[in-house]
Amino acid sequence: MFAMLHLLLCIVVLAASTPLGAALPITALRDGVPSLAPVLEPVTPAVVNISVVSRSPEENNPLARDPFFRQFFGLRSPEPQLSAGSGVIVDARSGHVLTNHHVIKDALQVFVSLKDGRRFQAKVIGSDAPTDIALLSIPPEKLTEAKFGDSEALRVGDFVLAIGNPFGIGQTVTSGIVSALGRSGLLPEGYEDFIQTDASINPGNSGGALINLKGELVGINTAIIGPRGGTGGNVGIGFAVPVSIVRVVMGQLIRFGEMKRGWLGFIAQDLTPALAKSLGIAERPGAIVAQVEPNSPAAAAGLREADVIVEVGGRAIRTSSELRNRLGIATIGDTLDLRVLRGAQERRVQMRVAEVPAATLATGADDIPQLAGAVVGNAERNAGGRKEPVVLVTKVAPGSTAFRIGLRAGDLIFGANNRRVGTIVELVAALRGNDRMVLNILRGDFQLTISVR
Repeated sequence: MFAMLHLLLCIVVLAASTPLGAALPITALRDGVPSLAPVLEPVTPAVVNISVVSRSPEENNPLARDPFFRQFFGLRSPEPQLSAGSGVIVDARSGHVLTNHHVIKDALQVFVSLKDGRRFQAKVIGSDAPTDIALLSIPPEKLTEAKFGDSEALRVGDFVLAIGNPFGIGQTVTSGIVSALGRSGLLPEGYEDFIQTDASINPGNSGGALINLKGELVGINTAIIGPRGGTGGNVGIGFAVPVSIVRVVMGQLIRFGEMKRGWLGFIAQDLTPALAKSLGIAERPGAIVAQVEPNSPAAAAGLREADVIVEVGGRAIRTSSELRNRLGIATIGDTLDLRVLRGAQERRVQMRVAEVPAATLATGADDIPQLAGAVVGNAERNAGGRKEPVVLVTKVAPGSTAFRIGLRAGDLIFGANNRRVGTIVELVAALRGNDRMVLNILRGDFQLTISVR
């Protein structure tokens, strides 16, 4: 009898100390019951719902905007679209709210609703499509802010909580663990270093908070992977932008209204087995330098072709995409410490991030209907020691068509709709008569593709 009682007591103790539900550890007792409420209560007022009013697709059609055309065909005026997302107050004094770029993209108006029921119209301070981060401001009236944590300290297996507004039903908390770190390759045009989690993230959670069990903000929820042909619901694979990236972008958005990326002047690619064999070097993780531009920061620092970059700022580099992601958040004036292999020798290379050099304008600006709001000109760029004609974007009006599709001042357009373009005339010809537009651009040291239907 005593043995059975002892066994029963052990089972009860184990049941009280074993992780429950979503396998979260006990962090506090509330009325003698394990609860995560003490972790959540201070931070949930900082997570907000975001409502966005944007143009309907029909408004982009000039015929649909023509009153005579609408009257003749009996069409109603296009109605604005409504969408919802989430955000996080990160500075109560300034009223700064972080969210995703894709949440507020094309917004005519943005409204922020707080947990206490208050609602404000927000101002968009700036946004950055490649990292999918946007910054808003609301009146700083009795706000609660989320404290930043250290996303660099996260480990696979750490417990996390996701807070947001899934499907627009209202603030919701889900739990899970860090499933993986440093995920990339999901959005080829972006700078990625995602935290992967199995905490449920659904449409509407975008821009919401990913917090650790200290209640600290470690990521901004941004994307999910779902089955093809599905409803877009959660299947246990969600992604968040780590705050190590968010804070850099946020600082730039506050200062400039956009992310000003710098220039180093080299191009790298993956060190594949075939490439390693052809160069007679050992195969290993890293990114091999394919080209160094003359008179660039990379050249001044002594970087050479065939150098293999294996570390940036003390963090290992396995692929060229990882290198691109690390360099993509470097700001002008930063000094980067690279560890490179040159043959069998290991070297340290320090280079200072410079401003993107201005190309030489050959003609005046021009206006292209498909890129309304952008001012462009003929230019030349240095390409491996030779001059190459390109189209330089000199100015982009905020909120314009060109701005919404992702063009920024300083972009160099060298291709359009699978055609090489080096002048405005060639760009106009490549875009003429096409419903779909694909632009190949060079932004700083990186090539991007902008696709618009």
